[in-house]
Amino acid sequence: MTYKAKNPVQATQRSLDIIETLWELDGARLTTLADRLELPDSTVHSHLSTLMERGYVVKSGKTYRLSLRFLQLGIYTRDLRKLHRVAKAELEELVDDVGGVAGLVVEENGQGVFLHSVTSDGAVPLETTPGTHVHLHASSFGKAILANLSDTRVDEIVRRHGLPTYTDQTIANEDALRTELTETRERGIAYDDEERVAGARSVAVPVKNESGQVVGAIGASAPTGRLSDRRFTEELPERLRDASNVVELKLIYS
Repeated sequence: MTYKAKNPVQATQRSLDIIETLWELDGARLTTLADRLELPDSTVHSHLSTLMERGYVVKSGKTYRLSLRFLQLGIYTRDLRKLHRVAKAELEELVDDVGGVAGLVVEENGQGVFLHSVTSDGAVPLETTPGTHVHLHASSFGKAILANLSDTRVDEIVRRHGLPTYTDQTIANEDALRTELTETRERGIAYDDEERVAGARSVAVPVKNESGQVVGAIGASAPTGRLSDRRFTEELPERLRDASNVVELKLIYS
């Protein structure tokens, strides 16, 4: 469900707009920010000055950029989650078996967020950097999570974020998504066959807490040429089931 502030503070909203725009533009000059946000230069400058004073923005020449303060906060936020702490070692072992990328994804505000990823030597980067947000319907990680949420929650997520397409294989129809989620739930394995990244496959399984609620998903990705049909549908799923079981036990007993 989308949260709406009862009494939103305009100054806070503008500062956050500036932060997000700096992120989107990979840094920008004052006039560029002001034009993009349709605000006076003086207003944007006041917000930037405050953000610089607090250490959230730095200036190089005439270009403003986000500071490494966000890295510090991001790592702190990620490490608060026990799931991340207990899954890291298992992902390290998993990536050696896969020869690609192993990752951990959780759901937040209706999107998938990579908490951790490990890339094997020589592997092709597949947009799994920690902090990367993905639409849940378009990846094995996301489908592993969606399949274990209530129908009501799935409906909320689809209404909020839609079903945008990444490739010709992306599920873009609600009925097709429901069928896919039913099949995913029955077999306990989620597949992504070039649905998020053309030329890449991934497999994921849900991770559940002691109460049986899904708390995330672990999976592995690799170029299609490195994941033969047998490895894609049999060998890797079995390896992931084992990894998920280990992580779930650590969540309970560590």
